[in-house]
Amino acid sequence: MKITRHKTIPFQIANPIINDGAALNKRMNSDGYLFFQGLLDQDSILEVRRSITRLCAEAGWISPDSDPMEATAAPDVKWVEPQPEFMAVYNKVMRLECFHVLAHQPAISKVVEQITQDQVLVHPRNIARIIFPNNEKYTTPAHQDYIHIQGTEQTYTAWIPLGECPQSLGSLAILAGSHRLGLLPTHFAYGAGACGIDTDALDLLWVCGDFHLGDFVLFHSLTVHKGLLNRSPNQIRLSVDYRYQGIGQPVTKDSLLPHFAQLTWEEIYREWRNTKHQYYWTKFPLHLVEFSPKFVQEHDVQESRITSE
Repeated sequence: MKITRHKTIPFQIANPIINDGAALNKRMNSDGYLFFQGLLDQDSILEVRRSITRLCAEAGWISPDSDPMEATAAPDVKWVEPQPEFMAVYNKVMRLECFHVLAHQPAISKVVEQITQDQVLVHPRNIARIIFPNNEKYTTPAHQDYIHIQGTEQTYTAWIPLGECPQSLGSLAILAGSHRLGLLPTHFAYGAGACGIDTDALDLLWVCGDFHLGDFVLFHSLTVHKGLLNRSPNQIRLSVDYRYQGIGQPVTKDSLLPHFAQLTWEEIYREWRNTKHQYYWTKFPLHLVEFSPKFVQEHDVQESRITSE
């Protein structure tokens, strides 16, 4: 029977199998994702949220009569990457020590280690998402991360909301089992990444759900996923993307650069209090490969269109 493409089912919770490497691998191989509840340190997440909302408030993005931690958008403010106004704040986010340190949560590395059967490389190219409400045109389209990461297909993304994130706030949806289809054709799309995938003909189910503080979903680089529309009347959705792989697998040089590469690591590290998570990847005997631009040539088209609007 043909699956109705608009039908969704809830995430399957992976907490009961977290210490069973064989079961984790079986589910990842079958579904392309693992959803965990409440495993991450809440104080660390809230520290990142507090730091980002402070920067947003300083830029006038937060309603002046509200608590910045609520992330209530100021009226008529709706910036997106890579507009200069957005990037001015985003580059400040890139300098936040707590934002980069959060990627090293032991709970995530433990799961990835069981999947890869290798020492884990935490990619230093960390990504923050600041999604304004009711901005449907720039909602992240269905896509696969591999074309933006490359190196090895056995790279995994951890998507973490920086606070409570119901579906109405624009949480993440995953096309379960889509990683088994291989690399799919892309087309230009607005929203993060600029490359969308037509999923209408794929007889697979979308899975999604509400996220609570400390939840995260880990998925394969070929797993199709998308952001849901932020339908909140006025709340900004804040989340982060972190990537992981085994150190024995190839990694592109670009994955070792800051996101958007508008800052150097020296600039990012300048005011950090601790050096533990600085240049840590240089200690590994990595197999470095070049990034191929053939998959993401439309990105330049998107950037020229968006910055001119």
